[in-house]
Amino acid sequence: MTDLQAPAETAPDNPAPQTTTNPLAPAPAGARTAADVVTPELVAQLTKGVVGSGRTANHTPFTGEKLADLPESTPEDVARAFEAARTAQAVWARTPVRERAAVLLRFHDLVLERQAEILDLIQLETGKARLHAHEEVQAVAVAARHYGRRAAAYLRPKRHAGAVPTLTKVVELRHPRGVVGQIAPWNYPLELSVGDALPAFVAGNAVVMKPDTETCLTALWARDLLIEAGLPAGVFQVVIGDGPVVGPAVVEHADYVSFTGSTRTGREVAERAAARLVGVSLELGGKNAMLVLEDADIEKAAAGAVRACFSSAGQLCISIERLYVHESIADAFLERFAARTKALRLGTSLAYGADMGSLVGERQLETVRRHVEEAVAKGAKVLAGGVARPDVGPYFFEPTILDGVSEPMSVCTEETFGPVVSVYRFRTEDEAIEQANATPYGLNSSVWTKDARRGREVAARLRTGTVNINEGYAPAYGSVQSPMGGMKDSGLGRRHGSEGILKYTEAQTVAHQRLLPMAPSLGMDDEKYAAFMSTSLRLMKAFRFR
Repeated sequence: MTDLQAPAETAPDNPAPQTTTNPLAPAPAGARTAADVVTPELVAQLTKGVVGSGRTANHTPFTGEKLADLPESTPEDVARAFEAARTAQAVWARTPVRERAAVLLRFHDLVLERQAEILDLIQLETGKARLHAHEEVQAVAVAARHYGRRAAAYLRPKRHAGAVPTLTKVVELRHPRGVVGQIAPWNYPLELSVGDALPAFVAGNAVVMKPDTETCLTALWARDLLIEAGLPAGVFQVVIGDGPVVGPAVVEHADYVSFTGSTRTGREVAERAAARLVGVSLELGGKNAMLVLEDADIEKAAAGAVRACFSSAGQLCISIERLYVHESIADAFLERFAARTKALRLGTSLAYGADMGSLVGERQLETVRRHVEEAVAKGAKVLAGGVARPDVGPYFFEPTILDGVSEPMSVCTEETFGPVVSVYRFRTEDEAIEQANATPYGLNSSVWTKDARRGREVAARLRTGTVNINEGYAPAYGSVQSPMGGMKDSGLGRRHGSEGILKYTEAQTVAHQRLLPMAPSLGMDDEKYAAFMSTSLRLMKAFRFR
């Protein structure tokens, strides 16, 4: 394995005119290499217990070189993993919820104490800048703390009004579903793997997880740390393999399915689960919009747009790909936004300092390149970026701003999932809202204005599962007591809050009828009983019973 230090800065092979005088400089490099981090001993420790009869490998986007040899699971291996998980889950479900929650709180502390380890792995497997990798550490710690503190309240038996006041006592119980099948993506391999599994565990479930092969070391590290925190090893099974082979096997055996990925694959998962009458939660694609109103703070909005569009090289389902700016401030805003974008530093260092990392692989690079080149060929103007940077790493692409984008350019409607944002000008607030909503997706959006009330009113009209006012995505996502998920083609169900844990449970109503039956009694015949119940119903309405 070669050193991961970025090469000395050179001009790109095909530089864009607007970047030749102000090229994006690679960030200072860290001293550690992939070989220093991903040792044979670490791989052996993390893959212990993985059910796999074949062999595969993963690679680092920083150089394209192999990171580790890994076990590869077959559909038969998946079946064995579910069998082991069911055995362990029966015992785990009988563990008091406060003891299960204590595992999450210990895990919270371990993640923060040993974050340097996981930051290295996330960077090596995804190509992210270190600060963007730290977003995952923050998100997982917050989720672990929240469900560690709140799970008992979410899951405790709840009393409800009965059919007949005082005579009917009703309690709602929550039971774990059993074994959750989780299919996790590559782009946020810590947060979107273990972050989603934590509420499933504390609710009393086992999990069989299929992480993306290229980023599975991160998920395996989290599993190892959860076991250290007290989670029984059998409760958390990991299978590794090609999605079209292993994914259907996970859905085939699961009692509930949690999937994060593309809308196309999400539809397939939903169809397979529906055929078995198994529930699903799906977080899918997005073509997220940011609205900069005429009264916005231009400097803050420009800085916020950089974070919203280019974090994790745009490989974030809730990042911004469409930017709507009021025509009265568009030129001033774009001048500042472009300047900030051109100043971003690309780098491969396992240290803080780079502003943006790499795309994850060749397929993502080709999508980004295709969208940009097609848009330029059809008349779009590149305000910043626009070219690949093989001098930094094989899959690097400069953060890119496109102006003058319109249909039928692919970048106008298709999810790019890369460091590319398209700019559109608007005249009226209604026009901006209509255009922002004119997409099959509905995951996240952003509104910038100095008027808080106006921001909330605009937010309520946007058809997205989350809306952030004066920030891109982090406030809504980080507010874990509130639900997070997508409308329309962006998914089903929610993570976080009560919905994020209760989806992993089955609700059971237990009704205890006392003293009198729900039937004619005390000498009443059918007609008198019907009259008695009719009078009772009128009285309950009059006395405002609910």
